[in-house]
Amino acid sequence: MNENRVYSVSELNGFVKELFDATPMFSQLSVRGELSNYKIYPSGHHYFTLKDSESSIRCVMFKSSAVRLRFHPENGMSVTVSGRLSVYPRDGAYQFYCSAIMPEGTGDLQLAFEQLKKKLSDEGLFDASHKKPLPHYPDRIAIITSSAGAAVHDMIRILGRRWPMSKVILLPVRVQGVEAPPEIVGAIRYANRHALADLIITGRGGGSIEDLWAFNDERVARAIYESEIPVISAVGHEPDVTISDYVADARASTPSNAAEIAVPDRSEEMDMLSGFSIRSSQAMDKRLKNLRTELDNYRSRRVLRDASAPIDDRRQELDYLRDKLGSAMERALAEKRRAQVRLAASLDAMSPLRVLTRGYSIASDEHGKLVWSVKTLKSGAPLRLRLSDGSADCRVESIEEDQ
Repeated sequence: MNENRVYSVSELNGFVKELFDATPMFSQLSVRGELSNYKIYPSGHHYFTLKDSESSIRCVMFKSSAVRLRFHPENGMSVTVSGRLSVYPRDGAYQFYCSAIMPEGTGDLQLAFEQLKKKLSDEGLFDASHKKPLPHYPDRIAIITSSAGAAVHDMIRILGRRWPMSKVILLPVRVQGVEAPPEIVGAIRYANRHALADLIITGRGGGSIEDLWAFNDERVARAIYESEIPVISAVGHEPDVTISDYVADARASTPSNAAEIAVPDRSEEMDMLSGFSIRSSQAMDKRLKNLRTELDNYRSRRVLRDASAPIDDRRQELDYLRDKLGSAMERALAEKRRAQVRLAASLDAMSPLRVLTRGYSIASDEHGKLVWSVKTLKSGAPLRLRLSDGSADCRVESIEEDQ
């Protein structure tokens, strides 16, 4: 660089950039810090600031590197970024060009798993209310997995042994790599669109978290959730749990276990049917025995030996009732007669005529109205006296009122 030469700003920034790019130390760095002002532009490039308690540096991750991110970076997350340090000539600011971001304290795949798990759980994709019941006797079973793995052969063998009546349809897909998720999604949707089966089993054998990652893909999870055909997720071994396991209608610990869950055991079903047959036969024998006993009871009845016996019994009962009714009527009439005599005696005792026999008489005026006071009489007024044995007409001569 010539000390006497005058440089333009662009030339100076370009020179500084060349210095940075030519320094081996700056070509591959790893820096630890906290994410801040994280933004994703429509172009697919990621821009953010990496900072610690005292300093910060501008960072950029181009789309070509960002597509390899397994998790979603968030503000405040502690990370280690890898890349190179260089200068942006337009404004002369140096910045960090990131090729990878690794979260602190956990792997990026585990973090991506937890983030997606929380997201889908919040949306309700794991709710038990959305789980569809598995058919007890599936007629057709679609297996979505790799045709080359040992898992598919184990499932087909177990399905054939346990329930050979079910037809098995294999939809071969890749279960590892970037091509795997869209192939799995396509197979699930194809099975639903053409109603290929009553039940779907999807999964693969065991492996590392990277090997199983296709079944932690959001696209696969949503395809399983949207499937109208019940889905059994069978990924890895017993300890392995994927997002597909959470969203599926049933989770199997292994592919072999999925085949056991999918269909009943023929021998167990035959034992159960045999038990039903034995119990049904015993119940029928018991019922027939009871019917024979009941028939014998009917045969021993008098009505079957003598058809007129019920009529004779009814006639005898009728005679008894008639005699009983006649006696009751006679008793009732006698009681009525006694009551009549008592009432007649009471009426006779209260009759005014009975009083007249003791020397009393009843006076009435010319209109037949009883005279009960001298105040109603006038001198010379006619009266009729009723005596015990007849009547007499009189006339008032004089009136004397008691003092």
